[in-house]
Amino acid sequence: MRKFAWISRYDHHEGLSLPVRTTEQSAGYDLASAENLTVSPGQSVLVPTGLKVYMNATDVLLLIIRSSLAVKHQLVLANQVGVIDADYVDNPHNEGHIMVPLMNLSSKPAEIAFGQRIAQAIFVHYGLVDEDQVQGRRSGGFGSTGHG
Repeated sequence: MRKFAWISRYDHHEGLSLPVRTTEQSAGYDLASAENLTVSPGQSVLVPTGLKVYMNATDVLLLIIRSSLAVKHQLVLANQVGVIDADYVDNPHNEGHIMVPLMNLSSKPAEIAFGQRIAQAIFVHYGLVDEDQVQGRRSGGFGSTGHG
């Protein structure tokens, strides 16, 4: 099962809609900003989408910047590619809220408008090594699986 849903704070938010693919052969689902915000030159911000995602245990959701933001506004994903694991959803820290980490490389402030498409989300099935050994269970939200 794969599906997007709203976190509780945004589940009745007017003007937002669940992600869709723009064309029949689009790989990614467009994610939009759930707030108006400004990204100052050199600044990194977490842009809220209001979304969480349910997916199969051996799926990952990859977040990729929309090329129009990169080319026209010199915005990049601060972590280059976002990785949303299947067990991130409904975590007790933030409900699995998908946040898009944008960084402004330009010398001008970049305005992100409510409802503006900012990233694409692509589902990818991954494999495991033989004799895979899991180190633990997720206990939190953003950045909770590492100490870096």
